[in-house]
Amino acid sequence: MESVLKTIAAATPKPAQDALRSQLVSAGIADSAVEVSASKTPTGLDVDAIEAAARLDKDCVMGEIRDGQVSVSVLPVLASGKCFVGDSR
Repeated sequence: MESVLKTIAAATPKPAQDALRSQLVSAGIADSAVEVSASKTPTGLDVDAIEAAARLDKDCVMGEIRDGQVSVSVLPVLASGKCFVGDSR
């Protein structure tokens, strides 16, 4: 996931939610395992950072793109079976 996010961030430092999801799925991550945060605020502004997660068994690989920089961590899956709390697509 980290290499995919770095490629995306190099091309688009603030990717849109749908584009990020599409590129992660194109890289071979199952669509049902991908969660992506919103890329716009409710008022239409760009967010400071966009996050993506891929569920792998009992772990979530969490990635963030902020100002073209990528950070990745691994966290446990939540009790809900998801990686994010709240809404994600």
